[in-house]
Formats: sequence, structure tokens, C-alpha cells
Amino acid sequence: MRGLLRLVVVLLLLLVPCGCRSGMTVNTNARLTLAKPVQGRISTDLPPRRDSGPLQPMVVDSPPAPAVASTKIALIDVDGVLVNGNQVGPYSEGENPLALFREKLDAAAADRSIVGVVIRINSPGGGVTVCDMMHHELRRFKERTQLPVTAYIMEVGAGGGYYLATAADTIYAHPTALVGGIGVVLNLYNLQDAMGFVNVAVQQIKAGHNIDMGTSLRPLAPETAAMLQQMADDFHRRFQRVVVANRPAVPRDNPAVFDGRVFTAEQAQALGLIDQLGYLEDAISDVQSRSGCGPSRVVMLRRETDPARTPYAVTANRPPLDKLMPLSIPGLDRPDLPTFMYLWGIEPTGDRGGAK
Repeated sequence: MRGLLRLVVVLLLLLVPCGCRSGMTVNTNARLTLAKPVQGRISTDLPPRRDSGPLQPMVVDSPPAPAVASTKIALIDVDGVLVNGNQVGPYSEGENPLALFREKLDAAAADRSIVGVVIRINSPGGGVTVCDMMHHELRRFKERTQLPVTAYIMEVGAGGGYYLATAADTIYAHPTALVGGIGVVLNLYNLQDAMGFVNVAVQQIKAGHNIDMGTSLRPLAPETAAMLQQMADDFHRRFQRVVVANRPAVPRDNPAVFDGRVFTAEQAQALGLIDQLGYLEDAISDVQSRSGCGPSRVVMLRRETDPARTPYAVTANRPPLDKLMPLSIPGLDRPDLPTFMYLWGIEPTGDRGGAK
């Protein structure tokens, strides 16, 4: 609800000046007086840009002494909402999740000392196309490298997060994780009354009756809703096919599995959605065992300005520096136009903060 309230407040702040019938004047005689001259230097340290050089392997775990490891297990982190675009907002890191995922896979494939990969997932999902592309990229990685790949779900592996996990050889989940969310959502907004409230009228020129289907400028017509529902059903069937093809133990005749709900890790295991309950070290041990190599170091692929010191490291939030008010309003910003999503638990505003 906080995201919805933020949307309403920001929208009114942006639109109220457009609807004012008369101007407003503010007079003040405030004055600032300094008792003594002030001398000194003011300096500002701005954080570096997110993309500061290529990815580097950073060791986050090593075998106990005296073992010396010459091989490595790559731990690739996938966090937040998955969209094809650089994240914008006060709680986003700035990188494109799809591009960064591909870059990490390429770095792992190029490093001959890497003998296996763990995909650490903590995501409710994301855009339909992005999640399918990430799934496709992981399958291509497996085919060309023949390395063992295990997916590990930490807190949430739902929607597109679970869609991605099905591309791995094995799926582990933390005992308290939420898994599933096999469904599709398209969030649309009717702002007609809100815009009328602040005296804003829309003037639209278009060719093609359905070119603006789903617009926020008027209520959704029944025939438009039917067309959009058909699209959602098509994407849902694709999701089901991916799950059935990659998780043969999942009961096809159980509608509860595919109705969009999430399950506890224990329930997910009973339904065949995952293979094992365990902790991150268990998933790493699984890859280590299947690699056929001795003890290995665990590395995360990060940029120089984004260090990782433990297997649980998450990229720190860094707001962008090029916007005074870095907010995104669905339907108004072109990169944030509504889209079909494999996404569980989305706020009405479609807040994408924290995505990587």
C-alpha cells in the first residue's frame, strides 16, 4: 500500500499546478545573518558509477586449511524484480538484470577454473520476456559448458524467479522459502477520475481502434479486457509447459500448482517443484560433488566497486545521480509502461525498486 499511496501523492503533486484556476503568491521576509565570517572548504564525495569495469571473481568462501583449491564454484546472484532496463529509483542499483545475468554467465564460461555454478535466487519474478530470456541464457550456458548448475532459492523464488530456476539441473530451497507463483499479471490503471479531479483533459489522436488498449485514460472496455485476458492465458500456458518439461515430477492434473499461488519449501518439495530443502552450503556442496573435482573456492562475479565478502553479499543500493526526483509512475514513463509479468505479490504501483 505504501507504493500506491506514493503514486497518488506524486501524481497529485505533478498535476495540481496544471489544474489551478488562479495563481498563488507566497511572500516572506526571511533573512539569514551570520555573526562571524565563515571560512573553510566544502567537499562532496559522490559514489562511483555502477558500471566500473569488467566483472571480477571475488572469493567468498574457501576450503578449510590446509587444503589448497585450484578450482572454483561460481555463485551467481539473481535478486529483485527482473526487467529489461536499467533500474531507476531511490532503491535501485542501476544495472539491467538481464544484461548483468548474461555477463556473469559469460564470465563463468570463460574461466576454465570454474567447475560448477550455483544460481542464488531471491526474486518474485519479472517481465514475461525477460524471465524467458534469462531461462534461455542459462540453458545455453549449460549446453556449451557442460558444467553442473544448481539453483538455490533463498527467501522467494516465485513467478519468473521460479521460471529461471527450472533451467537448472537441481533446485534447492531454504526451508523457509516461498516457491511457485506460476501465473501471469498485467497491472493497468484507470486515472480518468483522478485527472478530472485536477482539471486535466486528455487530447488524443490515434489511428487503429486498439492501438491504446489498456490505456489509463479511460475504463477498460469488455472487448479489450477479453483480448488482454487471452494474452495472459497464452503466457500462462507457456509457463506451465516450461515447468512440466523441466520438472517431470510435478502433477499435471493438480490445478493448485498452476493457479499462481506460492508454496512453502516443504510443500514445493512434495509437489516436485524443487528437489531438496537445505542451506546455501548444501547447494554448493551438491555442485561440488557433481563436478567431480576436489575442494573448490566459491567466488562471486562482481565489479571492483561492488565487493563481495560472503556468499550472502547483495549489491548495495545506490540511487542515480542524474535525476532530482527519481520516481517512476506507471503509464507515464515510457520504460515503465504496463507489461505482462511472471510476478508474484506485486504492489499495485508496480514498484521495481531493488531489482538487479
